[in-house]
Amino acid sequence: MKDGKFVICAIAGSLRADSWNRKLLEATAAMAPDDVEVRITKLLGEIPMLNEDDFGNEANSVHALRAEVEAADALLIATPEYNGGIPGVLKNALDWLSLPLGRSVLERKPVALMGATPGRLGTARSQFELRHTFVFSRSPVLPGPEILLSFAPNHFDEQGRLTDPIVLERVELMFTHLKKYASLNEYEVV
Repeated sequence: MKDGKFVICAIAGSLRADSWNRKLLEATAAMAPDDVEVRITKLLGEIPMLNEDDFGNEANSVHALRAEVEAADALLIATPEYNGGIPGVLKNALDWLSLPLGRSVLERKPVALMGATPGRLGTARSQFELRHTFVFSRSPVLPGPEILLSFAPNHFDEQGRLTDPIVLERVELMFTHLKKYASLNEYEVV
């Protein structure tokens, strides 16, 4: 906790200016309890494609994103679903964050997942894929509540606030559970 606040670094997995997932993160940040600060990164579009030739000479944006994640108590990702999986730009950023091996800012960093889509499945497949990705970075992913926002345009008012009572309840639970999950020191990275 930084200055008595539980800090969450939040990443929207879409570069689109009017992204449903950015709206979901902004609505979530507005709902944060007084002891929680949600910091939504704007660096995703600045991260270069992973190239092993650049190891040791990473772009400033890679260093800046690592610093944002390292300074946080937890990570929150709101992901769209492209072709049934993780958007390439998000996967690329996570690949950079997973390095250097054994000293990654993702190692032991608690993660919560959510997603919004105008489609039917609420990003279930991309969230499943993200869970698998975090196995390799040794990041414990919050087991629930699942926040799978289908038919996203129906769940926000004109001011961008979430209106669905079930989603509102799950977001509140996510904050509670993520703080508890982060405070556990029982998981061992092997």
